[in-house]
This record gives sequence, structure tokens and C-alpha cells, in this order.
Amino acid sequence: MGRLFGTDGARGVAITELTCEMAMNIGRAAALVLTKQTNKKPKILIGKDTRVSSDILEAALVAGICSVGADAHILGIVPTPAVAILVKKYNADAGVMISASHNSVEFNGIKLFSGEGFKLSDKIEEEIEALILDYPEDIKLCCSTTVGRIYYEKNAEWDYVRHIMKTCGSLKGIRVAIDCANGSASFSAEKLFGGLGAECYFINNKPDGTNINENCGSTHMSELQRVVVENKCHVGLAFDGDADRCLAVDEKGDIVDGDKLLAIFSKYMRATGKLKHNTCVVTVMTNLGFFKFAKENKVVVATTAVGDRYVLEEMQKGGYNLGGEQSGHIIFLDEAHTGDGELTGVKLLDILSHTTLKTSELAELMTSYPQVLENIIIPNESKGIWGTIEEIREVVQIFKDKLGDDGRILVRESGTEPLVRIMLEGKNFGLITEYAQRISEVIKKHLCPSVDEA
Repeated sequence: MGRLFGTDGARGVAITELTCEMAMNIGRAAALVLTKQTNKKPKILIGKDTRVSSDILEAALVAGICSVGADAHILGIVPTPAVAILVKKYNADAGVMISASHNSVEFNGIKLFSGEGFKLSDKIEEEIEALILDYPEDIKLCCSTTVGRIYYEKNAEWDYVRHIMKTCGSLKGIRVAIDCANGSASFSAEKLFGGLGAECYFINNKPDGTNINENCGSTHMSELQRVVVENKCHVGLAFDGDADRCLAVDEKGDIVDGDKLLAIFSKYMRATGKLKHNTCVVTVMTNLGFFKFAKENKVVVATTAVGDRYVLEEMQKGGYNLGGEQSGHIIFLDEAHTGDGELTGVKLLDILSHTTLKTSELAELMTSYPQVLENIIIPNESKGIWGTIEEIREVVQIFKDKLGDDGRILVRESGTEPLVRIMLEGKNFGLITEYAQRISEVIKKHLCPSVDEA
């Protein structure tokens, strides 16, 4: 992880941690680094989610971008993948998305995209960080008539929606419940899914600036489960705050996570000859059940570190076109350059429209191993040190040895939140629950003796 950027951009509590000054400096440095090869006046797109702080950070970013001579093109409230798509469509030099994704409203973040619509590599983010933190004197401000201008792209949302619409046919006859998380999808989802002919039941699509991800969306799916069953829907879709991830609910009200969605897409794309190199890219957090499914269905699996940027890098390197994470970040590289929740939802509904199988029957392709997840909040001074503490390393290794080939343990620090995450999988749920608790106790003792568990 870098000094400003985690696995998914710069992120922190809005205004106090992710300050206006920082946003302005990121705007300046990103504009200089990402447009240094251009011979024309640089053009940078800016999108945002529905958080009340997004407007303030947008203003700071615009000021930073224009102060070094680049033009700022404001997209308004759009999903993160819309920025990735529109950067290329609008022939822009770079793109910025203001969002903290699935995090609660007090957080916000800044994600950067290249002129090709891809999230930036670690190397380029480090170059931007160095310009801000080490060489601020190299940031030369413009003056008078050389400053950048501000433009408003009024058709941005529709241009994104039309791009997704082109990826499938009519969805007439499909009954779907959609949870917009009071975020970016609150405006685009009705245009997209309604426009494709689906019968839609929308919930949490009335953002007020403070209710994004509040007991809704892909991290809180109980309301969606109820709506699906009550309205006899074929499927439910849940997005997060910036709509770059999607989880589903089957007709019985059971959750279909990202791993099961990847299994559904892998098998369907392989059967139709669309899965390049018969390969799906996943992360180390992917459930063991997916690897068993893949072996049984002759799908090759490539595994990366946690983070959709690393999934994407592996996809580009190997020439693959499908990859993603259990959390619902799924990348269809033929149509998008980043995880796209609404595209994922459209793809699932398109499969349902071409099969007699129910969503629950599709999800039965993969049997998930029992899994225990624990998040431990850590103070800032404890970041980056858990792996250096001998007692923590020892207790993790002891329980890894006990599980052997019947399970696994992953302990890692979050790249987007102040958390240490513990994940255990195994055949015996009671046993892995006990092991998780023991590991958690040791981590808390060393890193956060006075902080309660998340």
C-alpha cells in the first residue's frame, strides 16, 4: 500500500482525513502526471456518488485540476464504472471518481483512471504520491488565461446506460428486485433495467446525501431478500454505494455471492465459447468451493492478491476476459475495464432469459465451504505491523497446521479501511469459528487492546 493510496484509491473520513487540501493536491498532481504526454490541453472527467461530502471534494478536485491548466469535465452522480467507460468514449486524458464505495457515509475516497479507462498501477500512484509528498515544489500553477475551464457533461449517465444496454437483448418477462444502496445506481438503474424491459421493484433508490449504504445495498441484504420473496421475483440484485459491485438473491431469498456468480458466468461463457482460455481470475479470498467447481467443469483458475486492480492486471497479462471477487466486484473485460455492478446484473438477467433454470438452480453449480469472517478495527498506529508480531504469526500457523488440507486461514490488513481481516474456511463450522476467535483474541491483545471488534 502507498502513503496516500490503498488498494482502491485514496480513502478516509471525509474532510478531516481526506481533506479538501489533499483532494486539491491530488487533482493537481494527477493532472500533471497523467497528462504529461499530451500535446493538447488536458481533459479530465470527474464523477461522484451521492455522499454529502462528494460535492465539497469535487470542488477541491476541480480547483486543483484547473489550477495546473487542465480542463475539468463534471459528470455528476454516476457509477464508478461509468467514469472508466466515458474516459475513453469522451477522449479524455484521465478520470476521477469521488466515492468510498461500500463504506458508510462519513468516509469518502478518490479513485483515478487512465485515459484508457483502467485504474492506475501502483507505480503511477506512487509517482503521484511522490509529487504531492516529496516534491511539491515541482507543481507549477497556471495563472491568468492559462488556467483550465470547467464543463458539465449533461448526457454522461445516459451514455453509460446505453453502453450497457448494448451488451444484451430484451429482458422482458424477468421480474427483478433491485437495491440501489441509496448510491450512484439510484438514478441509472431504472433507466437501464426498465429500458431493457424487465419488471422492476426498486428499493433504497432515494439518496439524501446521508443514507448511502445505510442498512442497505450489497452489505445489508435482508430487505432485498424479503422483497424478492414477497413479490415472487426471479432474482434480486444488490449494488454498493458506487455500483461497482453486485451480489444477487435467488427466488427463495438466498444470497448468491460473487464466487457463485463467477461460477455461473464461467460455465455459461465456456459453454457458449466466450470464456477466453477457459480461464477465470479470482483472489486468495475466493471460496474453496469455487476451485472444486472449476475442476469439475474444466475451468482454469488464476489466483491473485485481494483487490480488483490485481484481478484486472492478471486478466490483462493473460488475455482473460472474466474475473472478480467474492464481494461482487466482477470484471467483464470485453465490455468494461473495472468491476461494474449494473453490467454484472444485466449479464445475470440475460442468462436467466436464455435458460429454463431458476436462479437457485444456477447457483447450485457451486457448493460453498463454511466460512468465518472477522473484522478487527485497528488504530492508525497499528497499521502495517500485524505480520511482524511473532505471537500472531505463531497462532495463525498452529491453526493452519491443524486444518491441513481440510481448510485454510487468511489474515490480512484491509487496503480500504482500518481493519485486520480474518478468514477461515473448513468442513467443520464449529471448529473454524473457535479458531477464528482464538486468532482474533491474540491480534486484539497486540494491536488494539482498548478497541472493540467491528
